[in-house]
Amino acid sequence: MPLKVLDATVSSFDGVFEKFRSEAAGNKANLVLFLADKDAATSLSWCPDCVRAEPVIYKKLEASSDDIALLRAYVGDRPTWRNPQHPWRVDPRFKLTGVPTLILWENDIVKGRLEDHESHIESKIEALVADK
Repeated sequence: MPLKVLDATVSSFDGVFEKFRSEAAGNKANLVLFLADKDAATSLSWCPDCVRAEPVIYKKLEASSDDIALLRAYVGDRPTWRNPQHPWRVDPRFKLTGVPTLILWENDIVKGRLEDHESHIESKIEALVADK
């Protein structure tokens, strides 16, 4: 299967990200998707933009015949994410401002990104992956 998916939370991210980075050279594209956690009561993300973008992103990536790695990084519940000191808001590698954010990771740096307001647009997802 060309799409390889890894999942991480804030607490497990460093270890999962190291695995993701160690396998990056074997993939055509390496993407990190920062998402809001799912609400236990509804099984849906608390973030409407995530609910809209996730199926579109998965559809585009699963349709590719290329080897693509996707690290889904869950930012936590709404109060956790809203904290201005959230680890991924202040991390100089990512500097997140919103979710969902889809990042193209190449040569150990962010090569491209789609922010929350554009991460559901198929043509932009295709362009990000093709940037490799």
